[in-house]
Amino acid sequence: MQEHQTIEKEHDYIPERKKWKRQLFRIIYRADTPLGKLFDICLLILIFISTFIVMLESIPSLDLRFHKFFIALEILISVVFTIEYALRIITIRNKKDYIFSFFGIIDLLAIIPFYLSLFFPFTKFFLIIRMLRMLRIFRILNLMDFMNDGYLIVRALKNSSRKIYIFLLFLIIFSVIVGSIMYMVEGHKEGFESIPQSIYWAVVTVTTVGYGDVSPSTPLGKFFSIILMLAGYSIIAVPTGIVTAEMRNKRQNLEKICNRCGNDDIDDDANYCKRCGEKVVNFKK
Repeated sequence: MQEHQTIEKEHDYIPERKKWKRQLFRIIYRADTPLGKLFDICLLILIFISTFIVMLESIPSLDLRFHKFFIALEILISVVFTIEYALRIITIRNKKDYIFSFFGIIDLLAIIPFYLSLFFPFTKFFLIIRMLRMLRIFRILNLMDFMNDGYLIVRALKNSSRKIYIFLLFLIIFSVIVGSIMYMVEGHKEGFESIPQSIYWAVVTVTTVGYGDVSPSTPLGKFFSIILMLAGYSIIAVPTGIVTAEMRNKRQNLEKICNRCGNDDIDDDANYCKRCGEKVVNFKK
């Protein structure tokens, strides 16, 4: 149950005592009323429009033609987001819980780039961070189970981080050695003018990206390339296997089991056993 509590922490906020603040709280934080759903949907639309404007501004011809229109929309949307952020703080008593929560930090990061752009214009493109606010669509559409699955992936990555760090260290050492060998084999030419440039080629090759901007020309260099490319496929499979195994173990640890009849064929979102009707409270360890 701990995972569900972590994901749904936003629903544990305590509304202020004043009536108008409680009403605003219901609209802003809940999606179980028509006004609450309308508010969230309008918010998602504004996030999409804001992100789309940032992308259009990066096109010189469009920015030159509609620059004032884009700026006006950015100001309007940013003001709306600022007011919304302030209302989220005003309408709850446990303000720190929201401010330092995942969504609270994302909401703050969504408005900071706009105010920074008033002094440093290039920072306006950081407004693309607002796309992270689209994660609220899972709560709006009652898809919190998908968020829990996402949390499972994050936990698996965290638990397997030590193995991944060791693997990355091995990959760095391997790339440095191979790059240095290729620097000597290729005779310091055709893209292998230095060891760092040769290491770049080794990393691109071992990850099977293969840009093709640097390639060996000597027979021995091509032979090393074949070995490196074949090794790349097996190397990529290592971190995938580590994370997959961790996810499998985590999923097994989270399987529900009935205390009365021992039934373990219980859906993830079920609260009662389908065989005997007993309330499910325990998890298999």
